Order: sequence, then C-alpha cells, then structure tokens
Amino acid sequence: MGNTKVIAAVYGLREIQNKSQQKNGHALVLCEYSMAHFNTGDRRRQKNDRRSTEISLVIRQTMEACILTELLPHSQIDIFLQVLQADGAISCIINAATLVLADAGVPMRDLSVSCSAGYLNSTPLLDLNYVEDSAGGADVTVGILPKLDKVTLLQLPMETFETVFALASEGCKAIAERVRKVLQENTKQLEYRRAA
Repeated sequence: MGNTKVIAAVYGLREIQNKSQQKNGHALVLCEYSMAHFNTGDRRRQKNDRRSTEISLVIRQTMEACILTELLPHSQIDIFLQVLQADGAISCIINAATLVLADAGVPMRDLSVSCSAGYLNSTPLLDLNYVEDSAGGADVTVGILPKLDKVTLLQLPMETFETVFALASEGCKAIAERVRKVLQENTKQLEYRRAA
C-alpha cells in the first residue's frame, strides 16, 4: 500500500446515550479520520476540515457494511484513524480500520478491504502511490467484502470503468488473503501464549 502509515484504534464498545442516533436497535458506528499536521503543507489545518469529514464518512459507510451491528444493540463503535504519512489512496486507511476492528473482536460479515487501480501512460497499475495517482490518468478506488463478493466503496471517473474495476477487485482479494493470514498468525500466537 505505498508508504502510507496509519495509526488506527477502536476504543471499545460504549453504550449509546442518545438512543435517537441508533438505527433499528443496531450499534452506531462513528469514524474520525485525521491527517497528522506534520504531514500536511498547511500547519493551521483544522481537525474537522471538509476533506477529513468526507473521508470519515466514506470510511464509516464502508465499515458499517461489514460490521454485524445487529449483534451489538445499544452500542457505539468509535474508530479513530490518524495518517502519519500519506503516499496513496484511501485504501490503506480502510484496510487498517478492518485490521483494527478484527483485532478488537468486533463481529464482521466479512473483511472490508480496499485497493486502487488506474492508468499511467496507458498502462494499467494496481495500488497507485501519490505520484501515479496525481499523474492525471483514470483511476478507481474499490472496497469489497471478498467472501460475499459485495462492493462497499467505489470512487472513480466513469471512463475506463470495467478495466480498472476488475484490476482493483483482484487487488482487494489479494489484500483480503494477506489480512486473513496476518489475523490467523496473530490468533495462533495468542493461543500459544495462553497455553504456555
């Protein structure tokens, strides 16, 4: 995922104080995204600027699609994401959020994974970095639930849709496989420690 570095945290499940925020008795998912000030050109950048608010909303909607909110009635899940170094798309942030939710034991339908794809000089590329993304070629960011084969995020210009969508979907499936392996290794290590 390029050189993007993200700190992600889920601060447990809290009981909802304002019941009107809930949807059908399901858990409420909140997300807060921010970029580290030393990573931006503008030192006076507001914490909740328009771009951060938009990214927070996209991530929240993507995570709501994978979290089994109906299993956590009267709860609130807070996801905090801070980007320390950015060299790519929103994909890395979504993948980090998925890992932290899985590690926190939040029940999910499937892993929500994301990947970008695009064109640079008429060559299709997977997992664009900042330079490739800024070069002006067509690109797409895709988020999927790989086992369910369900799209949770789609950001793209409409030209060249099919080619870059297929490439990004394959990238998501490869990322999902890697995320599963990391989670399985982590679980094995925890089991080993508990047995010792």
